[in-house]
Amino acid sequence: MEFFVEWGYAGLFVLSFLAATVLPVGSEPLLLLMLTQGFKPMWCLVSATIGNTLGGATSYYIGHLGKWEWIEKYLKIKQEKILSFQHRIESYGVWVALLTWLPLIGDPIAIALGFFRITWWKVVIFMFIGKMLRYYLLIFSYEISGL
Repeated sequence: MEFFVEWGYAGLFVLSFLAATVLPVGSEPLLLLMLTQGFKPMWCLVSATIGNTLGGATSYYIGHLGKWEWIEKYLKIKQEKILSFQHRIESYGVWVALLTWLPLIGDPIAIALGFFRITWWKVVIFMFIGKMLRYYLLIFSYEISGL
């Protein structure tokens, strides 16, 4: 974690990017650690949101490629998991992208949005909004806690 702190906002960007792929890492502990060390909340919000959105967009692109072998082999996500989101995506469309910040199901949702060919730029906008709100609420909670 200290490695990413030494990189500052760029470190938060990179870890947030990785967290939005299927790697089992979270960016929230680093964000909170950086806030305790005096990093500016606004720049933490920007770095984390953009990094996490680009990571989610990468997962979307992998789904858009539609290669089950790659998804199952490299991402360890079964075809059934992606197909389980089909009804929700058909019902709610791009709005589902607001949920890509959620742990455990966010990455499969992003992949499913790509697989089912939901318009990429709309997905990225909704993904950005959802991820930004999550980081904003985390920063806001930290700020009002007085830590």
